[in-house]
Amino acid sequence: MNKQRPKHLALHHIRLPLPGFVSILHRISGLLLFLALPLLLLMLQHSLRSIETYSQLLIALAHPLAKLALFVLLWAFLHHFCAGLRFLAIDLHHVRDLAQARNSSKAVLAASLLLTVLIGAKLW
Repeated sequence: MNKQRPKHLALHHIRLPLPGFVSILHRISGLLLFLALPLLLLMLQHSLRSIETYSQLLIALAHPLAKLALFVLLWAFLHHFCAGLRFLAIDLHHVRDLAQARNSSKAVLAASLLLTVLIGAKLW
């Protein structure tokens, strides 16, 4: 039992499996949505206040950086939604083995990216 263990774990050498990557993206997208919520509510308030503030908001949202930020938030919402459905399926024992977990992770990534591109192209 005298094994030589490393003193420092090299985290950058660890390769994360796809289900773990989807799980981390789920947490990041949830945090991003949570942090963006006050800004989105402020935008809703300005859009409903008057026609002048609505027009100002439309001008501000026409900027390419604002569109990019909304595109990222759209991805965050869609990924969080799709991954949440995956985790619900796991909790309900519809995903039972490692192969199904990997396939569902691939499906979440594909669905969230595809929906983001389709909806983003429609809204851009």
